[in-house]
Amino acid sequence: MKITKDLYQGSLALLTDFYQLTMAYAYWKSGKAEQEAVFNLFFRKHPFQGGFTVAAGLDYVIDYCKNFKFNKEDIDYLAAMKGKDGQPVFAKGFLDYLSEMRFSCDIDAVEEGTVVFPNTPLVRVKGPLIQCQLLETPLLNIINFQSLIATKAARINLAALGEPVLEFGLRRAQGIDGGLAASRAAYIGGCSSTSNVMAGKLFGIPVSGTHAHSWIMSFETELEAFEAYAEAFPDQSVFLVDTYDTVNGIKNAIKVGKALRSKGKEMLGIRIDSGDLAYFSNVAREMLDEAGFPDAKIVASNDLDEHIISSLKGQEASINVWGVGTKLVTAFDQPALGGVYKLSAIRIEDGTFVPKVKISQQSMKINIPGIHNVKRYYSKGKAVADMIYLEDQEINPKAALIIDPNDPTRRKRLMPYFYQEETLLKEIFRRGELQYAPPSIEAIRERVQVQLGAFDKAHKRLVNPHIYPVGLEENLHNLRMNLVLQAKQTEDEDQPEK
Repeated sequence: MKITKDLYQGSLALLTDFYQLTMAYAYWKSGKAEQEAVFNLFFRKHPFQGGFTVAAGLDYVIDYCKNFKFNKEDIDYLAAMKGKDGQPVFAKGFLDYLSEMRFSCDIDAVEEGTVVFPNTPLVRVKGPLIQCQLLETPLLNIINFQSLIATKAARINLAALGEPVLEFGLRRAQGIDGGLAASRAAYIGGCSSTSNVMAGKLFGIPVSGTHAHSWIMSFETELEAFEAYAEAFPDQSVFLVDTYDTVNGIKNAIKVGKALRSKGKEMLGIRIDSGDLAYFSNVAREMLDEAGFPDAKIVASNDLDEHIISSLKGQEASINVWGVGTKLVTAFDQPALGGVYKLSAIRIEDGTFVPKVKISQQSMKINIPGIHNVKRYYSKGKAVADMIYLEDQEINPKAALIIDPNDPTRRKRLMPYFYQEETLLKEIFRRGELQYAPPSIEAIRERVQVQLGAFDKAHKRLVNPHIYPVGLEENLHNLRMNLVLQAKQTEDEDQPEK
């Protein structure tokens, strides 16, 4: 994938928040720019009140990091910035440093298509403090959005019970970038094709589409429109039947379908885009079957999402293919995933890493300190629990304890010795050099299905899903609690006596 080159023709280093650059400058001035640090990207709550999230966007992260640099135009722009005193915001020495800087971090990440849960790191960045900081905004931008859309797509496809879901939301997407990323993530999440032709070209996604109401309206009659379309596309005719009267539209589609059949061709189906989809799909199915078209598909669209599809399934609608646009590519009812990027460790002068914790009155906002990873345990192919653990600590193979990071009363005893395990964070970059061979988009899409298949149906329910157990290994829990208590004690000691 060469998304940055194709779309932007150059550097994306300035695709960041200004405060990342002011911090970078302050790190440089204070001599901390090259101090090694570890940051984790994670989220605190599943989107859509769901029970799982699908990780996506790693391909974009790889592409961004491979091309990370400040070019001459970037440096010239930063050099022209003036502060309130009329002087340059950034010193020339700092700008020279940026112009020579090249990406040199280690990155570990969960593979795209992995089902993930709150508080577990999706991406871990280790390297010079200044580089780690500058990566925060672009990595969050990439991972947050694509994971959100991939999750929405997975939910919609679960609701469709294996029937094809066509993504055609480009016209309602959040700009060109959002449209492309959404089409990619939707395909990863399980959609069978996209209407977005550029996404098809860039990512190798199958494209699909038929015609709109304007095609019908441009002819004197609906029948003429169907006949002309069948003449143009005799092997892939799907007729939109609700421009005027849906039942008459179905009758006209059948007439043209019979004419196609007399020429050795076959009508693929019809599409209904308005009205009572359950009722009209059942009417259409009966009419098509009676006319000798039992294999003709009935495609439904009209602001569908997982909840409407689930409702239509419950009404026994005769719909075979689902066209989903706006509510998929805009992640309707949840505009953002809410992923965050937090410092978890920093290397001091003696060469050791010191764990770092941010405290808060809200337990869910207390980050997880140290250099940690995630293990997923399986029993007979089914996921049992995820453990977040310190990489430099041994795990008890016979009696490991995991503790919910937000509620320490929720605990689960595991016996790792009896389970199959998977370490979720994989090596992506080492010292700025790519170590990972990104899989094809088809392989990523397949991984989503395999991953979802490993979880109980209760975790995938659209409403009130069962909570999958994810916890801190006992040593990590104790480290976190001790650091929080130390920080609170220091805070109390700093308060003036009353």
